[in-house]
Amino acid sequence: MHEDDLYRAALGGDLAAVSDLLARGADPNQATSDGLPLSAAAARDHVAVAGALLAAGAEVNGRESGGWTALQWAAANGCADTARVLIEAGADLDETNDDGDTPLTLAARRGALGVVQALLDAGADAGKYDGDGDTPLENALDWVGVHLENALLETIANEGWDYVVTRQFAKDGTELVTVTGLAPDDATREEVQAQRGHAAIATLLEEATGATTPVEELTARALAHRDVDEDAETWWIVADVLGRRGDEDTYEALTRLCVSQDAREREFGVDAIAQFGVTKDAKPYLERTLPLLQRMVTTEASPQVLRSVLSALGHQGDPRAFPQVMDVITREGHTRTMTDAIALADVLPPGNAEGLALLITLTTDDSDEVRDWATAGLAGLEVDTPEVRQALVDRLDDPDMHTVAEATRGLAERGDSRAEQGVKRVLAESDDEYARELVTEAAAKLSGGS
Repeated sequence: MHEDDLYRAALGGDLAAVSDLLARGADPNQATSDGLPLSAAAARDHVAVAGALLAAGAEVNGRESGGWTALQWAAANGCADTARVLIEAGADLDETNDDGDTPLTLAARRGALGVVQALLDAGADAGKYDGDGDTPLENALDWVGVHLENALLETIANEGWDYVVTRQFAKDGTELVTVTGLAPDDATREEVQAQRGHAAIATLLEEATGATTPVEELTARALAHRDVDEDAETWWIVADVLGRRGDEDTYEALTRLCVSQDAREREFGVDAIAQFGVTKDAKPYLERTLPLLQRMVTTEASPQVLRSVLSALGHQGDPRAFPQVMDVITREGHTRTMTDAIALADVLPPGNAEGLALLITLTTDDSDEVRDWATAGLAGLEVDTPEVRQALVDRLDDPDMHTVAEATRGLAERGDSRAEQGVKRVLAESDDEYARELVTEAAAKLSGGS
């Protein structure tokens, strides 16, 4: 067994080889000329390999050449899943390498949104400077508004070389841009990467450090990334940050966006105002937001904006919005989505037969997502009738396991033993963690547990 074997296996993500080498006595902390096995796994986001090395005694804060730790490598390469594993194992969130880089400054510079979120959630110091005297926020802001492809190309530009730019989505939903350079002799190759998450990261870091960025500037960030992220990650992060402010000036700025001539600004204004200032115990802007949204149901012409209005009405959770929700989702030509089911369940007045019948109908929709959310909404209602129970029972044979799990939950909440069918099916046929958790809780409910 060569001392480099474990490092190479970790770098390649070969869990079987790593496990075999560890079982044969390989030292998980054996440093090679290239570095530490744990850092190799972290740099390539090999989550299972990192877990195996940690379980075998790898030092989570072990430092290799240049003072680099595994968490720093995960941050620099945007490996959020492995970063979370390392954080749970006790990785130092603010450790610096010899250049003064922290995991947060490295992730912010790369645009690695998922890593930044994991670090902030764990309590990383958002204001700690790197070796150049820059904060994580300054590192992120340096890239906001920059043409990423050109900036990356400039870092490896060589006369006479050929370059290729590729784009794909990273696991955190941001766009991953890779620029690859090939020398004329085809023997030398360079590659540089970054993620297009800097605007979202800057927004999170501003909030973490108490910086109040003007609404107009944040709106511009959101609009610029509306069609860039896989699931509009930047858009929603900006909207959520604004919603958490809960101050009068921001609210007024968002109401102005809701009546903007620009449809995208109206859409963003609605999404940001939907849960503005909402806490666990209070909705201080409800009496102003609800009429605004109700009026928009009448005045709005854009289907996309109207979809946001429908979602926002659901977020209000107020039965007074029921007529407008019904108006939207029963209009001729309306395209059915899961938002219909969510909004309807959220505002359905007790005892309203028309709304309940429509929600039950949505549990049979052709779309898995619509059935799932409609079933979840039906399951969560306090109403308990033979019709509701039968609609839930009908979903126990659904091809979508989330839908089966939601139906199982609803039946168990009503003390209906037919939920056992759903429990058995999900546990036998699905490895989805969420679905299995729901039916496990349902089984406990049926057996009299809490």
